[in-house]
Amino acid sequence: MQRVDILGVPIDPVTQDEAVMRISQMLNDGGKHHVMTPNNEMLVLAQKNSTFKSLLQSSELNLPDSTGLLWAAARTGQHLPERVTGVDTVKRILFSCSSETPVFFLGGRKGVGRRALGKMQKENPNLVGDSFEGSPSKEDEAKIIKRINDSGAHLLLVAYGAPAQDMWINQHLLNLTSVKVAIGIGGTFDFLSGSIKRAPKWMQRSGIEWMWRLMIQPSRIGRIYVAVIRFPLLVLRG
Repeated sequence: MQRVDILGVPIDPVTQDEAVMRISQMLNDGGKHHVMTPNNEMLVLAQKNSTFKSLLQSSELNLPDSTGLLWAAARTGQHLPERVTGVDTVKRILFSCSSETPVFFLGGRKGVGRRALGKMQKENPNLVGDSFEGSPSKEDEAKIIKRINDSGAHLLLVAYGAPAQDMWINQHLLNLTSVKVAIGIGGTFDFLSGSIKRAPKWMQRSGIEWMWRLMIQPSRIGRIYVAVIRFPLLVLRG
């Protein structure tokens, strides 16, 4: 399946079902895999951070996590079948996990990762996992690696925000003895825990979920400006 190129970043033209299937296969093929969830903001960041851009270019699976990417693909004569959000993908994977696929929730402020794991375990009683907030700092590195390795986790979800979360995964994945798939998931724990309510479905489908985020989190205005103004301008300039 030929990847779509947007601002020099490859995006996989997968549907939600195909993304879940690909990740499920990764969990069972004996390898180690890094999955990323690019959105408008991350692609803008990649234009001025060459290390992060290289990481996006080398990731095995890049999910199209914003309607802006669908627009950009169409604008450049390419095609992405649908938006594939990290939140929905992670939820579906977690719902299908058995006790033989332990998970680890890393990051999330003020215990949100722990609460998210607890809520997912209520929805899927077979889900086995651990959580730890920590930070992407050098000081926490050894402690986090030991905690993850002791847990025996196969699936690692890292919520330190981009690019820190994916830089951390890239640096440490080989040292995580049991981890088969690691995904940088941004604010997903906030949604899984119920700390932040997702936009109504019609807003998600219409591509204006950013407006909902602005209403409930006005402090995000700078990030939203990058996503809805700077990103389209970069695409239009070619």
